[in-house]
Amino acid sequence: MRKISKQKTFRIKIIILTILLLSLALIIGINVFRGKTSVKEELNIIDSNSGKPSDLGKDEISKIEELVKNTFSLAKEGKVPNISFVSGKTQWKEVNEEWGKSNHISETAEGRYEEYENHHVTLGYTGDIVNDIRNYNSELQAISLKEIKKIGGEPDDLRYYKDSTYDQIILVYNITTATDLLWVLPRPTDKEPNPKVDHSSLYAKIDKKPNEQENQSISKEVSKMDLEEKIGQMIFAGVSGTTMDTGAQKLINQLHVGGIIFYKNNFENPTQTVELVNQIKAENSSNIPLFLGVDQEGGRVTRLPGAITNFPPNKQIGEVNNSEFSYKIGRLLGFELKEFGLNLDFAPVLDINSNPNNPVIGDRSFGNNLEIVSKLGIETMKGIQSQNVIPTIKHFPGHGDTSVDSHLELPIVNKTLKELMKLELIPFKRAIDQGADVVMIAHMLIPELDKNNPASMSKMVITDVLRRQLSFTGVIITDDMTMGAIVEHFDIGKAAVESVKAGSDIILVGHGYDNVDKIQSTLKDAIEKGEIPQQRINESVERIIKLKRKYGINDEKVDSPDINDINQLITDLLNKYLH
Repeated sequence: MRKISKQKTFRIKIIILTILLLSLALIIGINVFRGKTSVKEELNIIDSNSGKPSDLGKDEISKIEELVKNTFSLAKEGKVPNISFVSGKTQWKEVNEEWGKSNHISETAEGRYEEYENHHVTLGYTGDIVNDIRNYNSELQAISLKEIKKIGGEPDDLRYYKDSTYDQIILVYNITTATDLLWVLPRPTDKEPNPKVDHSSLYAKIDKKPNEQENQSISKEVSKMDLEEKIGQMIFAGVSGTTMDTGAQKLINQLHVGGIIFYKNNFENPTQTVELVNQIKAENSSNIPLFLGVDQEGGRVTRLPGAITNFPPNKQIGEVNNSEFSYKIGRLLGFELKEFGLNLDFAPVLDINSNPNNPVIGDRSFGNNLEIVSKLGIETMKGIQSQNVIPTIKHFPGHGDTSVDSHLELPIVNKTLKELMKLELIPFKRAIDQGADVVMIAHMLIPELDKNNPASMSKMVITDVLRRQLSFTGVIITDDMTMGAIVEHFDIGKAAVESVKAGSDIILVGHGYDNVDKIQSTLKDAIEKGEIPQQRINESVERIIKLKRKYGINDEKVDSPDINDINQLITDLLNKYLH
């Protein structure tokens, strides 16, 4: 009995093994068959595997193949189908003229991205140059993984991206030495081995260092300007009242000022504000476009009218200590300004509030912790930049350890450079390394660095520390030269001359048309006498024009903003992070 049982067992094993071998052969045969099928048959097999019958005819397949070929072909020119912009060449101003304002702007590690819903396109920028065209067109989204490989061959590189929403594969084709074509699709699975495209990306590698050709263009532009125009670009002036007056007209038409600062008394309501801003832009239409700035910090320092919901002071934001929250606040600050036609914010504050008796900074600071001040200040700065609005980090070299309000008197800080480097200068250094565009110099005396001149007039502070030691190459602007810290101790005209000699690019003159006249004439006299070299002036004007070009500054009119819309955005943000 045992012998018969063993024979039966052996036969059963042989039968099972035979069945497995036959099954394996069948699978191999199917795969070989699939490898020899046409594109249409492949699509049919894929569709049948997913339970969806293929409804693509020959004409549709032909159109898809033609679109893939066209996409690869146009990529060599830096273009994508049906879009005129060129990746790596087209400037923000050209996009704005053709497509208008974007629906949404975001800032990522790669750069600034602007979304145009009607065109199914998102454009990425390095500075003000398009360097990434992301195409979400529905025709493009009909293309499958196999069709891309059939036309383009194997990609030069494969990347993967995964987060809580996406699990994607990215096919990278090196079209030229400077341009990559990326196809982004859901990651293939057993259930869907041949996914369809989510979007394509035509990415141009742009050197973020100053372009030599652009520098030459700016230098050429500056060389054609007369002395009055150059000095004008270096003055940021305030206007009186709520309407265009003869003083404001003189600032624009005779003095050719480079920027206008507005205060709360200039703004009555949103309609009047936009009218004033548009009048100034129209008056300036034949000149270099204006910087138009305000102190819109949030908390107790706000300028915009119309019962806009206010942000909490930076001190409270520092207590929340959330990077994303700070970035989004910066983004909304920039959005507010942009909606009113403004393009420069005198924010964020990077002062460390290390002195509890400080009468001028206080809750304007993110706190007394340098790490929190640095982190949140930089995130706010980046948020403002994301709206194509220029942020200004202030008040260099740090106004946090003062006990006097510089609006009224000249504060004195008895610290050495070594001590400043360990605390006050750290947030500024980090912000500069993260792409700060403008630094505001405070009116404060630091005897250990300069016994005679406040920081805003000190070559040691501006050129030696800020320019050389912290490697800042952007625009340097003074705090308002009409503040008590200056006018109570110095002649305002001579103070402006000393500030320019020290390295300032822009003199801020917040109040008094007579003050602007005096500064302009004193600077001109100093230049003509050789006290200030022409080259020193040209350097500042070139930095100013470069910044205006980077942000696509223009004098285009704007419509009145929707205050309810702005308030809703602010309320939603505050409710999310504060409640």
